[in-house]
Amino acid sequence: MAKAIYYGKQTIDQRDIDAVCEVLHSNLLTQGPYVGRFERDLANYVEAPYAVACSNGTAGLHLACMGLGITQGDEVWVSAVSFVASANCARYCLANVRFVDIDPMTGNISIKALEKMLAHTEHLPKALIVVHMGGNSCDMRAIAQLCQAHSIAIIEDACHALGSTYHNEPVGNCRYSDCCVFSFHPVKTITTAEGGMVTCKDPKLAKQLRQFASHGISKDIDDWSHPDPAPWYYEQHTLGYNYRLSDLQAALGIAQLHRIDSFLQERRAIIERYEQAFANHGLLHMQQITANSCSAYHLALIQCADKNIRQKIYQALAEDHIFCQLHYIPIYRQPYYRKLNSTEFNEYPGAEAHYQQALSLPVYPTLSIDEQKRIIKVIEQTLRPYLQLAN
Repeated sequence: MAKAIYYGKQTIDQRDIDAVCEVLHSNLLTQGPYVGRFERDLANYVEAPYAVACSNGTAGLHLACMGLGITQGDEVWVSAVSFVASANCARYCLANVRFVDIDPMTGNISIKALEKMLAHTEHLPKALIVVHMGGNSCDMRAIAQLCQAHSIAIIEDACHALGSTYHNEPVGNCRYSDCCVFSFHPVKTITTAEGGMVTCKDPKLAKQLRQFASHGISKDIDDWSHPDPAPWYYEQHTLGYNYRLSDLQAALGIAQLHRIDSFLQERRAIIERYEQAFANHGLLHMQQITANSCSAYHLALIQCADKNIRQKIYQALAEDHIFCQLHYIPIYRQPYYRKLNSTEFNEYPGAEAHYQQALSLPVYPTLSIDEQKRIIKVIEQTLRPYLQLAN
């Protein structure tokens, strides 16, 4: 049986193991010094003034919504194609959700669709959640220009995009947004097993995020309503959650972040080989990257000519124990959101085209050249009959 190849997986070496073991041998497995160090390291990497660690990317999105004061009666607009968490975070705050169509070539929010919605809506959103699909940065200048004209907050769902750049600046510096959310799931650029981080520019927002992530509790004497000199004293000022990251996870994240440049280099080399292999195929093409940006390539997204070809490729790869994935079923298609919104699928032509044609091929730093050749060979063999018919 051929060795199984998955669309993504973590890259762990002895340095990661040693970092985690160091915490295991220490006195504090959580609420120790490693989380703060990880926050500082990541903030420096993405050139953001503040970074707040949390338990996962979904928690980070929820914290972002809470920090921006999103509540019942508000409306939040979200990219139509993403994981459901990109919309659920607004629903956790009891906000109404509407979806913005995407450009199927990039996988990101369509600027034209956003312009049209803003021009015709009766209810402006309090916030827009943009998703950098597969690590491909949205056109943030254009989005920010549209949103600023209407005082709409922007949350960047950058769960795919640690290591991506836009106009030679790191995604995560929040130049065009209020805050930015990263994920450290095992298939992401770096991993903490599960984990997330929210970056922002506003010190007040950072302080709120930190409180919301720790039960709404403050240990800062300047915040207390009844200062008490006792060392055990604390106050809960709002309703928060236990969204903390542990020191075990933070130590792993620190070790991984030290190697992020090599991870990105390997991912980009893999994408280049896919692009070279498929350059002359009229039946599929790689994701189109936003102008003046560089993707972290969390995903190796291809668009097939139609859903039948996509299905044939998926099946042929699976038969050879190569397991791809579809990113994603449009959120508005989910039964939960269909109950909330009377949406017709044809309202989102870009999202529907993406859903019918997209496929995510394997991409991760330890994917070998021979393994990638195996993937490409299966795809080429599958496409051969279609290419012969075309000729």
